[in-house]
Amino acid sequence: MVKIGILTRNPEAWCSMNLIKAFEKLGAEPVCLRFSRLVAKVGIKPAVLHEDIDVLKELGAVVIRPIGRGSLDECIFRMDILHRLTRLGFPVINHPSAIEKCIDKFYALTILEEHNIPVPRTVVTENAKEALKAFHELGGDVVIKPLFGSRGVGITRVSDPEIATRIFRALQFTHNVLYIQEFIPHGTRDIRAFVVNEEVIASMYREGKSWKTNVAQGAIPKALKLMEEAEEIAIKAAKIVGCEIAGVDILEGPNGLRVVEINSQPGWRGIQTVTKVNIAEAIAKYVIEKAKK
Repeated sequence: MVKIGILTRNPEAWCSMNLIKAFEKLGAEPVCLRFSRLVAKVGIKPAVLHEDIDVLKELGAVVIRPIGRGSLDECIFRMDILHRLTRLGFPVINHPSAIEKCIDKFYALTILEEHNIPVPRTVVTENAKEALKAFHELGGDVVIKPLFGSRGVGITRVSDPEIATRIFRALQFTHNVLYIQEFIPHGTRDIRAFVVNEEVIASMYREGKSWKTNVAQGAIPKALKLMEEAEEIAIKAAKIVGCEIAGVDILEGPNGLRVVEINSQPGWRGIQTVTKVNIAEAIAKYVIEKAKK
């Protein structure tokens, strides 16, 4: 029986529990791992241990649930371990390079644009004066986002230049990077496409009460049969950043579709309520196939 590692902060979280059940149903043995219990060795065998488990010898693959919060040291070390495993030929899903690309919004957006994926006009700077110029350049109605972040936390829309100036100065003073994006009118909904192995296995509208459409911010999942253009964009975007499993967020604006973000460690509790596809089983099946190869 193949053993599959699930790197998770909380084995009892909804997605982790569903993955555990899916692996068991498909005849694999899930093993929950935590970054805080990993030990990496150089010049000593085994190379990576989790308590008494030799990761390279005893597991067939590892699937990453959210990396989680941590200090700069902790986050770098976590990614170092994942890179070490992949260099030794061990399947890590998603690949750490894909996770790194998606965590950094600017990095991800530049790669997508370079491959002709439609994205919102965006300006990134450390300078408040340049940020104010960008505010006007982008039409005086912008969304300010943290460079690193998720679930819509810390995102704000600004259309007043005085307020924009205050925000930009405050962010510069606290040594934050200013990530400014044009506001794309999209009503109160956006699209989430869930991609596994270059296939959109589920999709939904996220219907909010305002322009913010994150489920974590109160948006409601609505069933959606994805249009062909959006499906092609979602698959291509995930492939470009190297994600085998991804949540691709797309806005329907006046000038067409725009990819705003790719989540390399997506949850699926919301989207599971509006699809008949068992998402956890689709993920588990793919990971097991990778492990056997």
